[in-house]
Amino acid sequence: MIEKDFVTEGLKRTKIDEYLEKELERAGYGGMDVQITPLGTMVVVYAERPGMVIGRGGKTVRAITQNLKNNFDLDNPQVEVKEVDVPELNARIMASKIANMLQRGMQFRRVAYSTMRRIMGAGAQGVEVTISGKIRGSRSAVAKFVDGYIKKCGEPADRFVDVGFATAPLKPGVLGIVVRIMPPDAVLPDKVEILAPTEEIEEEIIEDVADEEIEEVSEDLEDLEDLEELEEVEEVEEVEEDLEELEAAAEDE
Repeated sequence: MIEKDFVTEGLKRTKIDEYLEKELERAGYGGMDVQITPLGTMVVVYAERPGMVIGRGGKTVRAITQNLKNNFDLDNPQVEVKEVDVPELNARIMASKIANMLQRGMQFRRVAYSTMRRIMGAGAQGVEVTISGKIRGSRSAVAKFVDGYIKKCGEPADRFVDVGFATAPLKPGVLGIVVRIMPPDAVLPDKVEILAPTEEIEEEIIEDVADEEIEEVSEDLEDLEDLEELEEVEEVEEVEEDLEELEAAAEDE
């Protein structure tokens, strides 16, 4: 069935992602993308330090390619390594950095705030860091830190927000770290941009205002003409009434 194929393919991608994350943790693993081509399967690996992914003389990348072929049944796998331009805007890399700092014994609030400052300093619109586990004592708790503006639901949240997850095994227990980043180039559908008026727009506005004023003046003139005509009619009626009264008085005499 088609649904079963989708589930199988998704499970295979997840296993490949977990394998690469484990193997390339020191290289600053930032995610991967699998592309099916006529020549085989292209696996694009994003890393903060691509030199560690390639290895000396390409030894590491060749070993990864061989493991992908033997353990994951990929057809002629080809691994391409790309450097992450701005690591501070990659949620997986920042979540891994938070986990490493927590493992070194740093206080979780200090780690969260320093990480958020780095992310916002890189130009992100918003960031949310969630740390859950035994962070304060023997009981589990959740600490959430938010800065800037970040979408939490709907299609923009799925499309724009980058989500990264990492774990930090400590003596009290395992901590879970989730990082959500709203990138600087995300354009939300409800965004309204007000353009600065140019000379052409100003001329159009002036012409529109002048036309409106001319129409108002024309309407006022028409009203005045109608009023004058009405006053003349009333004066004629008054004169006629006076004449009728004088004629009536003359007949009585």
